[in-house]
Amino acid sequence: MNAYSEDPATIGLYPEELYEEDLTPDMGEEIEEVCNEIRSACKGWGTNEKRLIEAIGSTTGEDRMKIAIKYQDMFEKDLIDVMEGECGDGNLGLALQFLARSPVAAECAMIKKACDGLGTNEKLLYTILSGRSNEDMELLKKTFYKLYTEDLTSLVVSESGGSLKKVVVASLQAAEEEWDPDYHTEEKAAEDSETIYEAGQGRFGSDPEELIKTIVMSPPKHLKMVNFQYADKYGYTLLKALEEELGGDGESAALFTLSMKLKPYETLAKLIKSACAGFGTDELLLTCCIIRYQDLLPHVCIAHEDLFEKSVQQRVKDECRGDYERLLLALVNKVSPEE
Repeated sequence: MNAYSEDPATIGLYPEELYEEDLTPDMGEEIEEVCNEIRSACKGWGTNEKRLIEAIGSTTGEDRMKIAIKYQDMFEKDLIDVMEGECGDGNLGLALQFLARSPVAAECAMIKKACDGLGTNEKLLYTILSGRSNEDMELLKKTFYKLYTEDLTSLVVSESGGSLKKVVVASLQAAEEEWDPDYHTEEKAAEDSETIYEAGQGRFGSDPEELIKTIVMSPPKHLKMVNFQYADKYGYTLLKALEEELGGDGESAALFTLSMKLKPYETLAKLIKSACAGFGTDELLLTCCIIRYQDLLPHVCIAHEDLFEKSVQQRVKDECRGDYERLLLALVNKVSPEE
């Protein structure tokens, strides 16, 4: 069992203070200084984008949670409205509107964006909802309802179908089991690996719900054990099993969920690369990746360089231009400075 002894729990994305839901957090002088700098960059005729990017690009999610509150208190203006009015709804403007919110409110806005208009942005939707800690998911659902008076699960059900719906709805239940060494034993892992096999390869007509349930509900440490047992007994990994049994966006969502539990930093590095693959960059996905995973970027940047022999910063430079490029680079360099 030593091979599993140091495996992490499911990664939470939000600052600790967000879980406390404190509406009057300790701000500090630096938050007031950033608010003043944002105000100065937006005063008069025309916006000083360079100054604005230096101010907002130097922040973390914890900072932005406080800035969103403090700016309103200081100037009686909603920072989201200010960013939209000054920079519009293009790539730069949309990124700044996300950054004008707390991390959880930003994700709520990203979900709304994924569901807006004709057709759902399934990839953005499942990468936000899948592979999340129970605490993150509960706060996300509560905040979404508070902001939009709409039940997040009901929205997702209406926007998805097939096995994709099964993955994201299961994820929304926030029902991942807490790791218990007395329960999550090697015997339990062997039992679960057999259940997964019998629900898929071992039967005529697969049972995707059983596959999805095991992946979504198992804590990462246990899932690594199940993956080891499955590969040892049946000759290939759970990732391969999912590829065999599912298809389309449902397969992608299930693979993302599993990968976030097995190798989260490599998974996020690949997600950033996928936003830049093919003809044309998926700027919305890239923006959401950099903002959502900013606190994890020190680890993700290492994984990205190991996998692709290219820094995240270089990928941003290759794919983006102008003030939008400068903003994303500032956010990355804040937590993982380019050497």
